[in-house]
Amino acid sequence: MIGKLKENSVFIISLILTLLFIIWGVFFTENLTKVTNIIYNGTINNLGWIYIGATFFFVVFSIYLLFSKFGHIRLGKATDRPDFKTPSWLAMLFGAGMGIGIVYWSVAEPVTHFTTPPFGEGYTIDSANTAMSYTFFHWGLHPWAIYTVIGLALAFFQYNKRLPAAISSVFYPLLGDRIHGPLGKTIDILSVFATVFGIATSLGLGALQVTAGMHSIFNVPNTLLVQIIVIVVATIIFLISINTGLEKGIQYLSNGAMIISFAILLLLLIVGPTLTIIKVFFNTTGMYLNDFIQMSLRLKPFGEGEWIASWTLFYWAWWIAWAPFVGMFIARISRGRTIKEFVIGVLIVPTLGTCIWMSIFGGSALDMVVHSDNHALAEYIADNVSLAIFTFFEHLPLSSFLSILGFALVAIYYVTVADTATFVLGMLSEGGTLNPSNKIKMTWGIIQSAVASVLLISGGLEVLQTASIVAALPFAIIMLFMSYSLLKGLKGELDVQRRKSRGKNNA
Repeated sequence: MIGKLKENSVFIISLILTLLFIIWGVFFTENLTKVTNIIYNGTINNLGWIYIGATFFFVVFSIYLLFSKFGHIRLGKATDRPDFKTPSWLAMLFGAGMGIGIVYWSVAEPVTHFTTPPFGEGYTIDSANTAMSYTFFHWGLHPWAIYTVIGLALAFFQYNKRLPAAISSVFYPLLGDRIHGPLGKTIDILSVFATVFGIATSLGLGALQVTAGMHSIFNVPNTLLVQIIVIVVATIIFLISINTGLEKGIQYLSNGAMIISFAILLLLLIVGPTLTIIKVFFNTTGMYLNDFIQMSLRLKPFGEGEWIASWTLFYWAWWIAWAPFVGMFIARISRGRTIKEFVIGVLIVPTLGTCIWMSIFGGSALDMVVHSDNHALAEYIADNVSLAIFTFFEHLPLSSFLSILGFALVAIYYVTVADTATFVLGMLSEGGTLNPSNKIKMTWGIIQSAVASVLLISGGLEVLQTASIVAALPFAIIMLFMSYSLLKGLKGELDVQRRKSRGKNNA
């Protein structure tokens, strides 16, 4: 009995902490709001430089790994080959890494920056260019570099060092066998705890967008009851998907989402301002690369840094808060790939795809509000983020068809994120097993949906989002140590390979 409790300690303690936090959020919402806001504001205002410095380092470190002597090292045995075809692999990691977020913000963020830019006046040609540049910046190399570092570290220690699929395993070069003791368990419990609330927040926000889409297309009432029904129906769908396994459920959903995404992009290129979209992509790519270092390290030390705090620092903290979940999932699907293939697939290709997506959606939306000089439309989109993409579609040819496709994409990404999250939580809470039991996955699936529903009802969703971001600061520091541990592990692996090579040559 005691052995069983020790074996399930990560799951049990994580579950207890989750329930305690829910009770705090439901019955003492004002107190939780006050506490999290104090910590959040103190963190952003006084320690924002840690987010800026750490995230920039992850980009540099990822690019170094791409061109380093470690590039040929395969994740797994020398004879291992990828479990998934490259298109499916890219679809799954993109769905886990960005998913519903890129649909949610692809119109709203550029238009919002156009109305309220980080510098200069709004509603101008310059603010339109700046809006696209910062949208590329927030959704480009930085978030994918965060996922690259943690995903690669997890994959390397799982497949090359034969350690459990747990965050604690990454620290073996630094902690040794202590990763199996209380210190390692604590790291894993914090990872589960952070993942549960990060995903619950996304499910709540996703329910808001799905309901907004239903209201826009089918005139379904946009009410709290409908939002809860959306969560319940989505829960039933992804619980069914869970039982089909990784090779079917998540892969099929991700592939379906990617097909619909390409269909929408193609339609927008045809019915939208095609020439403007192409110009936006090239112009913004140039601005993004030219100003990359300046944007990466921009902090406004002498005041007026509110925009950076509410956008850039918020994003960096949010991506780091998502890192345990996304990194664990990417590692799970990446066995058999070389480090060079991994970095290209997780850093370069998704960044390029995201920039193309933002150019088509953001460029078309900005073209719409700039050339029509329609300030009211721009303000409406900025004020109604969950409706932004559907409002945008209403002003295009084939609006109804585009809205239906957009709604289908949002719904699929919504289920995919929930599905992948339950899979990862199962891995984390069952000692790092690569194939967690359906019982544990379903338990976490129900808990996630319950947390999202309870917080929507109590009005605590924004509080939870703030709490998740607060938790990102210590994890940013943990990831810096993780980078050092990975580098140490890779050097050791290279030494082993060289000794084997010399042994063969001598023989």
